[in-house]
Amino acid sequence: MSKHKTVVLNPRTEQVEFSGVPGAFAISFGLPILIIVLNQMIRPDYYITGFFKNFSLEEVFHRGDLRSFKDYLFNIKDTWFYYIVWFFALAILDIVLPGKTMNGVKLRDGTFLKYKINGIALSSLLIIVLAYRFKLTDGQMPELQYLYKHHLDVCIVSILFAFFLAVIVYVMSFIPLTFTKNGLGNRERILALGGNSKSVIYDWFIGRELNPRIGLLDIKLFCELRPGMLLWLLINLAALHKVWLETGKINNALILINLLQGFYIFDGVLNEEGCLTMMDITTDGFGFMLAFGDLSLVPFTYCLQARYLSCNVIELANWQLGLITATMCIGYYIFHSANQQKSDFRQGKLPHLKSIQTKRSTKLLCDGWWAKSQHINYLGDWLISLSWCLTTWNCTPLTYYYSLYFATLLLHRQTRDEHKCREKYGESWKEYEKQVPYKIIPYIY
Repeated sequence: MSKHKTVVLNPRTEQVEFSGVPGAFAISFGLPILIIVLNQMIRPDYYITGFFKNFSLEEVFHRGDLRSFKDYLFNIKDTWFYYIVWFFALAILDIVLPGKTMNGVKLRDGTFLKYKINGIALSSLLIIVLAYRFKLTDGQMPELQYLYKHHLDVCIVSILFAFFLAVIVYVMSFIPLTFTKNGLGNRERILALGGNSKSVIYDWFIGRELNPRIGLLDIKLFCELRPGMLLWLLINLAALHKVWLETGKINNALILINLLQGFYIFDGVLNEEGCLTMMDITTDGFGFMLAFGDLSLVPFTYCLQARYLSCNVIELANWQLGLITATMCIGYYIFHSANQQKSDFRQGKLPHLKSIQTKRSTKLLCDGWWAKSQHINYLGDWLISLSWCLTTWNCTPLTYYYSLYFATLLLHRQTRDEHKCREKYGESWKEYEKQVPYKIIPYIY
């Protein structure tokens, strides 16, 4: 009987993504290298101008602050120390700061995980600490100066930390639950449906355990919103601070990117309960893919515009500032109101909206925003990304990397979601596609 329950709880993964092991291996090495290259092309002593007209392999790979792999493992102890303090201080605050407790979605064993939602307390504390340090250091902020000067060191340390964290959670996934039992009455951990392929490399990459936890700390939700997101904020502030120290002035483009991205970061942290129903939390396991994405990809590629504007100072005209701000506002309005509408519908607050009843006793919303396209929120999210890139205007296509990458990511997510929904809802999904034929952009795609 026990064996039967184990199989039902954690079925073997039959279909893999990213072409399985070869794709996982390529992404695990290729994306970290890409991040390093991108950041090597935006630094105070060398930055790309125009359509890569001054691109130089020698500058990218042989100059600047790039060190040997051995140095990053053993010889930059100060950076390792600062990063580990940053990560674990936030982890402790995530546990001890006051907040409300909420249930996540229902798991396969019939149970609900509890999450502490305390983004408001953490954000308030961070702002107080930054303001206090600014006053105490008479505006010098040595922490921000260190972060700006050692930007690449911190980037590579975060990549290595993500690698080690993925190893730890992978090993943890084989250790039976110690102090609790699952909803089936045994100590089997709940694995991600996509991360139980029995391939070490693939499962380590995609994430074997669905919700790895250490005590009260939910590692996946914590990494989603804390170390990487807030480090991104500090990197942007470090760029702003660097220009202010050197010139005594701050250009309007750099102010704008800090305001737009700062708003987005705090909006995510302050509304963290919205993450509890996201695919990253409900479906994906936590492995190198998410660890690297949260801890390295987000802070060290989303900051490219601020970093670039700290090296190549530009001033935007008022009409440009207005256009960029309008693009951000429109994108945010679509993203936020669409997500809020779906959340309210799931909570039974909008029973008048048109929907399709499925055999799984759930409903597919096909009214309001969700009659426009299947993922109308993705369109809003992409417009937000475009507004950030526009702050560098026509300086170089390099700073538009994020918008292009994000479009690719959203298309991949849409494809994944479509495949899972077809299997999950069957004929109901076919009917839904007839009523809502567009995937992301109404009347276009």
